[in-house]
Amino acid sequence: MKAFITGATGFLGSHVARVLAEQGADLRLLVRPTSNLKNLEGLKAETATGDLRDPASLEKAMSGCEVVFHVAADYRLWVRDPAEMYRSNVEGTRSILEAARKNGVRCVVYTSSVATIGFTGNGRPANEDSPVSLADMIGHYKRSKFMAEQIAMEAGRSGMRVVTVNPTTPVGEQDVKPTPTGRIVVDFLKGKFPAYVDTGLNLVDVRECARGHVAALEKGKTAERYILGGEDLTLKQILDKLGMIAGLPSPKVKLPYFVAYTAGLVDETVSGRLMGREPRATVETVRMGKKKMWASSDKAERELGWKPVPADDALRRAVEWFRANAYA
Repeated sequence: MKAFITGATGFLGSHVARVLAEQGADLRLLVRPTSNLKNLEGLKAETATGDLRDPASLEKAMSGCEVVFHVAADYRLWVRDPAEMYRSNVEGTRSILEAARKNGVRCVVYTSSVATIGFTGNGRPANEDSPVSLADMIGHYKRSKFMAEQIAMEAGRSGMRVVTVNPTTPVGEQDVKPTPTGRIVVDFLKGKFPAYVDTGLNLVDVRECARGHVAALEKGKTAERYILGGEDLTLKQILDKLGMIAGLPSPKVKLPYFVAYTAGLVDETVSGRLMGREPRATVETVRMGKKKMWASSDKAERELGWKPVPADDALRRAVEWFRANAYA
């Protein structure tokens, strides 16, 4: 099997590539001229230079491949130019699907996000059928991923085999950027977490999440989406686990919502608008945190053979990797 993978130089995509390599697949990985290739070290794979914003490069790079894993995304919770994020996440997905159609690819596995799921404020886990619309999406990342997912679902309904997976919050090693989730770990290790807010995430082991992508290729139904989740945890529980793993104190002060909102507003204004760098907190991330992003993977368990696992081992590997690579 010849597999074309986008995002293989990144966190989740690098794990998808390694799982496929372990199973004997031939790999062709999309890279940009400026890509950091650290996550490809030791991986037997062919690379093709291209860009999600350049449709012609995608069609050429994908030539001769049987399956596509579109994992790449602009995953930032703040961006100076939002149009840049929509070009990559929305139009890039449209271009990948069109290139796959022209190349006669038999299946596309599209990596969406749990961010597109309909969460409520009652703490009950959301699932693939939870009511949701574009109006529910807070921030450009969520909106762009929701729009891209609609494009993937429509392609699946129009005759292509397109399976969508919705990872919750991957955690583990090789988070080179790091992702917003990885920054939680790094900030904790650096002692930059003096307090916490009352929110919650579902953490999924990045290695298991990668295996779930391959299961989606093998067993997933076209025009369907599958949540790949692990363990529902409050932010305080995550920090307590990190404290135990890293041998560091966990914060004991819980910030009221209005204090967190004000801090996000100040950081976004000073760091983002005045200094031009990504803020550690934004108004939108605080607004998102009002709802616990807990999710059910029951559908993936039934149809893909998915098995959720506790987050402890993935958190331990993340701590060890960030420390070994001088992030903290």
